Amino acid sequence: MNIIKRAKQVLDIEAAAIRDLKPRIKKNFEGALSLILKSKGRVVVSGMGKTGIIAQKFSATLASTGTPSLFLHTVEAIHGDLGRVTADDVIIVISNSGSGSEIKQLLPLLKQIGSKIIALTGSPDSDLANYSDIVLDVSVKKEACPLGLAPTASTTATLAMTDALAVCLLETKGFKARDFAFYHPGGQLGRKLLLKVEDIMRKGHNNPIVKKNKLVSEVLVKITHGHSGSASVVDNKGKLVGIFTDGDLRRHLKTDPNLVRRPVSEVMTRTPTTINPGMLAAGALRILRKKKIDELPVVDRSGKPVGLLDIQDLLKAGII
Repeated sequence: MNIIKRAKQVLDIEAAAIRDLKPRIKKNFEGALSLILKSKGRVVVSGMGKTGIIAQKFSATLASTGTPSLFLHTVEAIHGDLGRVTADDVIIVISNSGSGSEIKQLLPLLKQIGSKIIALTGSPDSDLANYSDIVLDVSVKKEACPLGLAPTASTTATLAMTDALAVCLLETKGFKARDFAFYHPGGQLGRKLLLKVEDIMRKGHNNPIVKKNKLVSEVLVKITHGHSGSASVVDNKGKLVGIFTDGDLRRHLKTDPNLVRRPVSEVMTRTPTTINPGMLAAGALRILRKKKIDELPVVDRSGKPVGLLDIQDLLKAGII
């Protein structure tokens, strides 16, 4: 057997199975979407075996894009889990044959509860199709499996159809990247869109603040104590007037051997770039990169420093 040739044939078969779905996207697809949008309950996705895995993925996609959903194993449903279903729910049952014994037991019970049923099946004339309010045909001409037994092209087609439903649903609902981040606070996208400067900025002794008349030697002690790379310099009213960084120290040491005995106001960087505590951490990262600096003083509305953001803080938070 030519392995490379056979692998390409498998991909061709599965790609064809997806292409064959396009002419079937008609009013029934819109109807399925409408049922879900009008539902006052959840979208309960049921399946078993290989299609059960597709059902779990579909349910997870719905939940992560703002549509409350749960997975209901077809067998477990008729052994007690049916109690999770209410009349307000929309039930999406996925079954290639649509005529398994468990399906036949489950369908009348779902009707008795009063739930609306959407079928994704490869058999549009099956028991599942006949019981359902809306039927989406996901049949395939052939499986990629040479025996025609292992679900391959059929599960690929079903997965693609559920993705089409999920994407159209989130776009219809106006679901945005910030909404997605809300449901994924532990992921990188969530951190970028939700994490604020105030969540990760350095405070207290880790945010060295010194008066402008302090000697550089005193400032260095405070920076060292705070394990920081800079100190915010303030006037007598506590407002930020400058920042003294490791870079300032290195630059002035080259030309001034008496640097440590000078007031920090003479060697600090004046009117530094600042950020506010409510800014997104990702926005602060853009500023650091644009300015090619490592620290940003965080100031309140009155111009007083309340924190310090270091590039390392963004690294630890997973923003970088």
